[in-house]
Amino acid sequence: MARLKRTLSLGSVVLFGIAYMTPIIVLGTFGILADVTRGVVPSAYLVASVAMLFTALSYGRMAAAFPVAGSAYTYVRKSISPRLGFLAGWAVLLDYLFLPMAIWLIGAAYLHSAFPAVPQALWVLAFIGVTTAINVVGLRLAKNINGVLMLVQFLVLLAFVGLAIHYVTGDASRPLWTLEPFLKEGTQLPLIMGGAAIACYSFLGFDAVSTLTEETHEPRKTIPRAILLITLIGGSIFVAASYFVQLAHPSVEFQNADSAAYEIARNIGGDLFVSFFLIGLIVGQFTSGLSAQASASRLLFAMGRDGVLPRPFFGRISKRFETPVNSIVLCGVVALLALHMDVTTSTSFINFGAFLAFSLVNLSVIFHYYLNAQRRGLRELVLFLVFPLIGLFADLWLMVSLDHLAIWLGVSWLAIGLIYLAVITGGFRQQPPEMNFEEA
Repeated sequence: MARLKRTLSLGSVVLFGIAYMTPIIVLGTFGILADVTRGVVPSAYLVASVAMLFTALSYGRMAAAFPVAGSAYTYVRKSISPRLGFLAGWAVLLDYLFLPMAIWLIGAAYLHSAFPAVPQALWVLAFIGVTTAINVVGLRLAKNINGVLMLVQFLVLLAFVGLAIHYVTGDASRPLWTLEPFLKEGTQLPLIMGGAAIACYSFLGFDAVSTLTEETHEPRKTIPRAILLITLIGGSIFVAASYFVQLAHPSVEFQNADSAAYEIARNIGGDLFVSFFLIGLIVGQFTSGLSAQASASRLLFAMGRDGVLPRPFFGRISKRFETPVNSIVLCGVVALLALHMDVTTSTSFINFGAFLAFSLVNLSVIFHYYLNAQRRGLRELVLFLVFPLIGLFADLWLMVSLDHLAIWLGVSWLAIGLIYLAVITGGFRQQPPEMNFEEA
């Protein structure tokens, strides 16, 4: 039986996870968060970081218990029930299926700000068309090219923060260290929570390193540590970057909140830097969208192959391209919804699925360790009951803090999942088909 070589260290896994999160997204969504929080974006990221930290602890516990691919789906299925596991997978499917839409919508918003004569819808269609064509053909960017593109994004983010600091220090009347970006007059907790619910979009993918289990040294120790470090490092980047950008632009007035960082980039760096920034952001959005669509189509194919979704459509591989063309094209068709949605609603809708999956993973820790394994000492009480309950409460609070339309769309998606589960299990009398992520 063929096996992957265990060559990845803790540092390698952490770097992969940070890159997967695409830290430059903190700039891409800054205007939306500034508008929702009324100018205290760092507070939103701080709250989101704390909430994600407790959830990351739960992911780490479950990754140690089940060091296999499948993440939330596997954890919930094995620790609670196959039916609830299906719903966890259904929630994850929402993220995978609609994430490319949000990524391309953010990129299109920034390109429209740079080239207002070109309709934003045309940019959305261009993103969908190009990435779908590339994924159908099966073109794989070389690892070193991906590394270069990731380096460009980090350099752009670093330059943006550096120029923001220079811009602030250029005015002697403005302090570089102040609590105002976190808390200003009129700040309200519901606004911060609403912003935090959107800010969690930046953390999506912190658990993606669970797919590297077979290639990692001592995965039962390394993967949980990596998930925790990725969340801590990512959260620190988001809080620090948003703090300095908020200092440079304390106002919540923008020409277009969806592309506010474009306007801020011009203010702090001029025309030359704004071009550099735009290139970095679009490169980030394009490569992220390409990967997200490929991942989504792979998940849909796996679900079709294992009979969770209709096999004739989803479980097929193109003989010509050797890729799941049907699933790839479907992802592109779904992304057409971006023509009728804004960035706030699209990211919030995706976060609904994430918060549902996160909540179930926190619950799975309680079931697996505290209830099933009877781990009930004082230390275990804190690790396997108190911490997961905090994570569960935080995720549910963030979920109800989402945009109302996003909640309605999320509940509708969940209802469709329940109906579909009833159909494939004969009215819940049978167990749902089990997915094999290792073969995917």
